[in-house]
Amino acid sequence: MNLVTTAELLTAWEQGLSQLGTRRLLTLLATAFPEVSDEQLFKLPIGQRDGLALKLREALFGSQLTSLAACPGCNERLEFALDITDIKVMPSNPVQETLALQVEGVDLEFRLPNSQDLMLIEAASSVDEARSLLFGRCLLSVAQAGQTQPFNKLSETILDKVEAAMSEADPQANVQLDLCCPACQHNWLAAFDIASFLWSEINVWAQRVLNEVHLLAKAYAWREADILAMSPTRRRYYLERVMQ
Repeated sequence: MNLVTTAELLTAWEQGLSQLGTRRLLTLLATAFPEVSDEQLFKLPIGQRDGLALKLREALFGSQLTSLAACPGCNERLEFALDITDIKVMPSNPVQETLALQVEGVDLEFRLPNSQDLMLIEAASSVDEARSLLFGRCLLSVAQAGQTQPFNKLSETILDKVEAAMSEADPQANVQLDLCCPACQHNWLAAFDIASFLWSEINVWAQRVLNEVHLLAKAYAWREADILAMSPTRRRYYLERVMQ
């Protein structure tokens, strides 16, 4: 993992402004993990990709996270704290490139979803269309009694089993938080998406840093590159002087 400079992270943030969620996360990861090629990042199973995102988040902002959720029972806003260790999930077995499953006499081979798949289904017009596209890409073979079968003829029961097998093989890709509303005591599971969470944090951080650059450049006529090269502690020192 690369020690990302302020200037490098700002450049990645700027590029990500014009990108959708999956692509902008890959832009951030490419900056932090130059040893991993773009092709490898695109093809990493989602859980492995999200594991890299958790490492980046911890390196940038520490291991403690604060998040918000709306109670589905009473719509109360709930703020809660997490540690990255709480949402790190290790698969029980090494991740395999191809997985096999037999359900209701149907033999299936499939692979885990990756970022290329997610970028494709981001343009889907409905959840059903996205699910169909995903299975169409990840199901490698479907056979019954030795005869190849089309995946779109599979029952919902079989597709649910495949989906469950994917989640079991790549648990980091589907982190669920067990939450309880203090107002109405409603319990529910909420999905935690590190991609959107990390981007939200970096977006807030970038705007704060650019505001600091503006104030210091205005006060001292320094170049942006020189201000960004300073440590956060030194920038804060000069900002305090400007604000006096």
